[in-house]
Amino acid sequence: MQSSDPNEDTEWNDILRDFGILPPKEESKDEIEEMVLCLQKEAMVKPFEKMTLAQLKEAEDEFDEEDMQAIETYRYKKRLQEWKALKKKQKFGELREISGNQYVNEVTNAEKDVWVIIHLYRSSIPMCLLVNQHLSLLARKFPEAKFVKAIVNSCIQHYHDNCLPTIFVYKNGQIEAKFIGIIECGGINLKLEELEWKLAEVGAIQTDLEENPQKDIVDMMVSSIRNTSIHDDSDSSNSDNDTK
Repeated sequence: MQSSDPNEDTEWNDILRDFGILPPKEESKDEIEEMVLCLQKEAMVKPFEKMTLAQLKEAEDEFDEEDMQAIETYRYKKRLQEWKALKKKQKFGELREISGNQYVNEVTNAEKDVWVIIHLYRSSIPMCLLVNQHLSLLARKFPEAKFVKAIVNSCIQHYHDNCLPTIFVYKNGQIEAKFIGIIECGGINLKLEELEWKLAEVGAIQTDLEENPQKDIVDMMVSSIRNTSIHDDSDSSNSDNDTK
């Protein structure tokens, strides 16, 4: 049955409108006024209010003095917004000391999708002090990752010195990587860039290093092993010929 009100929202009226039997539904006065106000507001928006800071710099010559004053205010607000967004992203930024009873909250139950790098150390071991120095600098460079350190005895009793330094890399409560002992951590002459590369390789940080800082050393070791192997094979072959 057809509704008495052609503007009423009914399924039947919609069908009749589709066939052109009923005219299109009239928009209410409030809706029309709201649309007009919206268009007026859009027209009043200065073009620079839709620009990025880079676009503003390129278009400076196109604005008059009054616009430029407004632009300076707009730039300030824009920079403030960007600074707040950056601060929100950069949650950490330092190597923090924790105790064993904080391990679960700070490491295992850390914020979702946050990489956590924890160093278990003893201050009597020089290599541990070196790793702490490097991690402190990396924490500043990569504030989106969480860097913490803990004296090993507060976390694990009777942990052997041969296993120190120990670095665990966590994400969402799971150990994603571990470096146990001097060799795995990079050796007694470990450089900052080498530790940065190690952490980047497991995904904990986004490094701007383009290649492994130890590449030359690794290439030299491979070359040395290859040369030694060729020399040994040659000696073995000569020995066989002498025997014949």
